[in-house]
Amino acid sequence: MLRTRVKICGTTTVGDALLAAEAGADAVGLIFAPGSKRLISAVQAREISLALGPAVGRVGVFLGQEIDEVLRLAEAARVSAVQLHGPLSSLELSQVAGYYPVLRVLRPQDLAQAAHLAWPPHVTPMLDAPQPGSGQSLDWAGLAPQVPAGIWLAGGLGPLNVGQAMRALRPAGVDAVSALELRPGIKDPDALRAFVAAVRRADAELA
Repeated sequence: MLRTRVKICGTTTVGDALLAAEAGADAVGLIFAPGSKRLISAVQAREISLALGPAVGRVGVFLGQEIDEVLRLAEAARVSAVQLHGPLSSLELSQVAGYYPVLRVLRPQDLAQAAHLAWPPHVTPMLDAPQPGSGQSLDWAGLAPQVPAGIWLAGGLGPLNVGQAMRALRPAGVDAVSALELRPGIKDPDALRAFVAAVRRADAELA
């Protein structure tokens, strides 16, 4: 059966990370992007990584940072993958992918150009809303003709709409933040569990 991977982003506490793992998430997102309401330190992220162990992915999320800083924070935090937002050259992308699997974030306006790119090994595209973490959803059906196979999907996903998005785009993975929170950085246990369950229901429908 098709199994879509689930990432719970904006995780800031060990308790929420363990909740995500218990609910069946495949990965948590640890945000190092300056100015984020869900920003955590490398020390906090390392504590989460060690509490989770290797069975659940720990994805460091970066926006516009120098490659040296990305690699330094990723190592200190014990992440298993990185998610990169913002302008990046193909050389910079390949440099990071030499150390970690990469989710390379695209906006809807990037899709036409991205369709002609030769993606470096260990780099997977992720489609997100123009403003990450805003809760803004996308026109999934309208974007479907431009979306490459194997893409991950973010942008306003929650328990009530993730199935619709999956049916439209058949993503390899889905990523949610704001719809799963009581307040920025603090998860709503019921919403988190409902999100994972909704993904699994959609998987069963699409099998």
